Amino acid sequence: MKTLKIAVLVSGNGSNLQVLIEHMQSGKLPIKIVAVISNKADAYALVRAKNANIATFVIDKNEQGKTYKRAQFEQLALHVLKPLGVDLVVLAGFMKILTPLFINGVKDGLNASMINLHPSLLPSYKGLDTHARVLQSGERYHGCSVHLVTAKLDAGQILSQAVLEIHPNDTPATLQNRVHALEHMLLPCTIDFIVRGVIDVDNVGDAYRFWGQ
Repeated sequence: MKTLKIAVLVSGNGSNLQVLIEHMQSGKLPIKIVAVISNKADAYALVRAKNANIATFVIDKNEQGKTYKRAQFEQLALHVLKPLGVDLVVLAGFMKILTPLFINGVKDGLNASMINLHPSLLPSYKGLDTHARVLQSGERYHGCSVHLVTAKLDAGQILSQAVLEIHPNDTPATLQNRVHALEHMLLPCTIDFIVRGVIDVDNVGDAYRFWGQ
């Protein structure tokens, strides 16, 4: 079975990155994380990557201390990725909207796929603050989705979802914690399906759906 070369883009704590690192180190997933790229210099995900001896790249501010504009970030990120031979780019807690420049650069320039982990049952509740919005709307179910990245926000084909039933006493904070637990199951499972050919990113069928607690 082929070892999938993965690059992970992060902005924050990196708990999902940590799960992938552990699956890589234990051999549960035939992957090699070849790079972790962050748009935030203080992202704890960078510490997790360094502790696992994974190459890290911060694309945050230029030499004059000014935050890179979106196009500059994307060009630099593609420059980092190009020599690495990545098969898959994973957005895991990456809080920056990407443009067609980067998306097409990954697909056509790198011949790689790109997936995003989103904390809702897409196509519902795209964007931010999903847990609070779900509760405000009185939904019965919530969860997370892994989807292909397209130029339209959170609108790419859905590969997999994990679902939980909302408890009467759930708050945005408790719901976030419960969904995080689902994310830690769903992301490695989806990547495993991609590696084994269960999911064909070039010919996506119905999304796989899992039930959680």
